[in-house]
Amino acid sequence: MIDRIRKILKEHGRLNKDAAVYPEDGDLYQAGMTSHASVNVMLALEGEFDIEFPDHMLKRSVFESMGSMRDAITQLTSSS
Repeated sequence: MIDRIRKILKEHGRLNKDAAVYPEDGDLYQAGMTSHASVNVMLALEGEFDIEFPDHMLKRSVFESMGSMRDAITQLTSSS
């Protein structure tokens, strides 16, 4: 799953660091991701994993790291 998230970050995250080598728990906003880019990442994650992020998950902490995105996706896919 992390590899799929890395691919999306590479395409949509606008990071100033290579997503392929960025740590799973690294702060993506410190790596250059803007709030606008995080919306693009969210939409790409929804398409990739066939999920929809509910309103209560639309916050910075969910998209702050690859690990937090993985945890949110796991939660959404296990409850469906």
